[in-house]
Amino acid sequence: MLNKDLFYSTIQKFDITVDEDAFARLDKFAEMLIETNKSFNLTAIKEPDDVTVKHFADCLAIFNYVDIPENAKVIDVGTGAGFPGLVLKLARPDIQMTFLDSTKKKLGFIESVLNECGVQGEILHMRAEEAAQLSKYREQFDFSTARAVAALPVLSEYCLPFVKQGGTFVSMKSAESNEEMNEAKMAIGILGGKIQEDIVFDLVENMPRRIILIKKNSQTPTKYPRPSAQIAKKPLK
Repeated sequence: MLNKDLFYSTIQKFDITVDEDAFARLDKFAEMLIETNKSFNLTAIKEPDDVTVKHFADCLAIFNYVDIPENAKVIDVGTGAGFPGLVLKLARPDIQMTFLDSTKKKLGFIESVLNECGVQGEILHMRAEEAAQLSKYREQFDFSTARAVAALPVLSEYCLPFVKQGGTFVSMKSAESNEEMNEAKMAIGILGGKIQEDIVFDLVENMPRRIILIKKNSQTPTKYPRPSAQIAKKPLK
C-alpha cells in the first residue's frame, strides 16, 4: 500500500531511520486504513502516494524535531484514525502511547491495527476535557500530540493539562497559522506552557508543514480544561 521508494526518499532528508519490521507495520496500517475507509470515513486522502507522504512521512517528521526518549509516555489527543500517534507507535513500539478519542469506531480501528501488528497501546474512549481532570491522566505524560484537531488556543487547553512539568505538547499545524500562534500565546501561558520552538519546513517541495513545540513549565490551574461548550464559546486569550 505505501510507496516504499517514495516513503524512504521523503523521510531520508529528515534523518529518520525506519527498519524493515517497522515499515511492514506501517504498511499494514496503510492497507487497513484504505480498506476500512471504504465502509467508514477515516481519511479523505486515499491515493497511495498521497497517503505515503501526507500521512505517514508527515507524522514521522516529528522524530527529526522532537527527541522522544525510550519508553516515553505519550498521549495522542483526538487521535482519529491514528495520526500522528499510531504512526509514531508502529515506528517506535517502545513508546508508551495512549490513543484518546471520543469516537469509539475510530478507536476500534486503531485497536485492530495494533492487534494485527502485535503492538500494545492504551485505548482511551473519552472526551479530552473529561480525561484531563482524572488523576490517572492529568500531568502524567512526557508528551501530548495533536494534529490539526482545533485552533491552537483551544487545542492547548485540551492538550497541555495532560503534560507533566518539563514535558512538551507537540502541535502539528498548517504552515499558515501565524495569527493563530499569536492568539494562542496568552492561553498557553495561562495553562502553564510556553512556546519553545516554532518549526516550519517543507515535507516535500511546495508542501510546507509546521510543528509547534510547547514546553510545560508549571502546573495547569485545576479549573482547566473547562467543559467543551465553554472552551468553544470563550477560547482563552
